[in-house]
Amino acid sequence: MTVESATTHWGTSIEPVVVDGRTFRMYSQRPRNLGSLLPLADRWKDRAHIVQGDRVVTFAEFHRAVRHRAAELRARGVTTGDRVVILGWNSPEWIVNFWATVAAGGVAVLANAWWSEQELADSLDTVAPALVIADDKVASRVPSRWSLFPWNLEREADSVEPVALPTEALDENSPAAIIFTSGTSGRPKAAVLSHRSLLAGLQMLLHITRRLPHQVDDSTGTAALHTGPMFHVGGVQTLLRAICVGDTLVMPAGKFDAAEAMRLIEQWGIQRWSAVPTMVSRVLEHPDVHTRNLATLKSLTVGGAPMTPEFVDRILTGLPGVEPRIATGYGLTENGGQGVAASGADTVKRPGTTGRALPCVEIKIAPATEFTDGEILLRSPTQMLGYLGESESPIDSEGWLHTGDLGRLDDDGYLWITGRSKDMIIRGGENIAPAAVEAALTALPGVADAVVFGIPHSDLGEDVAAAVVLTGDQDPEALAEQLRGRIASFAIPSRWIAHREPFPVNHAGKIDKKAVVAAAREVLEEAR
Repeated sequence: MTVESATTHWGTSIEPVVVDGRTFRMYSQRPRNLGSLLPLADRWKDRAHIVQGDRVVTFAEFHRAVRHRAAELRARGVTTGDRVVILGWNSPEWIVNFWATVAAGGVAVLANAWWSEQELADSLDTVAPALVIADDKVASRVPSRWSLFPWNLEREADSVEPVALPTEALDENSPAAIIFTSGTSGRPKAAVLSHRSLLAGLQMLLHITRRLPHQVDDSTGTAALHTGPMFHVGGVQTLLRAICVGDTLVMPAGKFDAAEAMRLIEQWGIQRWSAVPTMVSRVLEHPDVHTRNLATLKSLTVGGAPMTPEFVDRILTGLPGVEPRIATGYGLTENGGQGVAASGADTVKRPGTTGRALPCVEIKIAPATEFTDGEILLRSPTQMLGYLGESESPIDSEGWLHTGDLGRLDDDGYLWITGRSKDMIIRGGENIAPAAVEAALTALPGVADAVVFGIPHSDLGEDVAAAVVLTGDQDPEALAEQLRGRIASFAIPSRWIAHREPFPVNHAGKIDKKAVVAAAREVLEEAR
């Protein structure tokens, strides 16, 4: 495929398409596999594509490395449909190995670099890969029964000549990637995403932002800060977008650090940043935030949790340049990470909403009960093919993905998330969504974060407890009085655990609720 054809095979017209007996709204004119995007790298050539530390990789260097690595994989025996595990942290090598795998016709299995040896072993047993490409720093965790392949590109960059790759023959409904669910409790499940899943999500985002390849000129591109893990679905969408619009991806090495993020924004004139709320909060709370030059930052996308009015106000105060393009959204790994989105005025005028359905997404709310909102159901071409190794699926026969999240749609079609059905606390017959109580708590002065959970009660069945991060000398017991009138009396926590330091976060930068709740339960048990 040529640069010209890769640029022009996109459209905005939508038609119904039947896939395995389920009807989805899909673009009439669309790319059919991820490998078909690679020629777009030749459009940007000498522009910096990947930056990490002192390393700068141009689009031309990137494309050449992908072609060589894909040829190496084929020479090693990787054929269409073979699963290839990519195990490592964000780096140019991670990105090249991902693209090389899908270009060679393989299925990229995105392993979590933070997994323990046992978690990794269990996940490898689930996916049974043909090959494991592992960073040297974590390769020792890979059980000897699996075939390892070198991580660093320099080792074999010129050892195999590029060959014709099977991208044109790949069907859009064939698997492209396996991404593990990022829940903070329970064993991660292997969600199988097709080429259709990932490309439909990409095309919707490019459509609504008017950034389809034929709508983008060849002038200087955008520098984007990427601080989330590449092995999550949001990381993959970042890679796909970057090659389509010519983004320079600036990636810090190691765990997120607010000071380093601000330094990179200054150094590279970062214009766009996508992050979870915890990362944004750490920048806003940093003592140097008002002395650093962050004026180039014009676009901020916050995902992973709804944005409260207080949080939006903090962003507009600390990063005023992003107001026209402050965005949020809602999606699951099982839905290719895409579902609804809001940006600009919608985000500012309706803080707390996650937005309206993207062009090919259908939403409905399952019947609500007297005490709770209904479950959010999504249907779109971005949804996964299923969980690998699991007989049960959250997708019903009509194509509706049962998310397990609770919410409501307002009269204008905006979605509001109110909790997780599986996290529901049932107190004396009253259903309580922890997310609603957490939102009420973080709206109070001096409460930086809150995690609400249920605890056993001999009479009520369950009662409500809360762990809170306080920024002052408040008495946590006094918070109960401040909540009166804000939420139902039965939802007000009766037990409190106060923290003066931030909650721990997981590898995605989200609050590690499992760890917070476990520690809080220990404190409450000792206090009995």
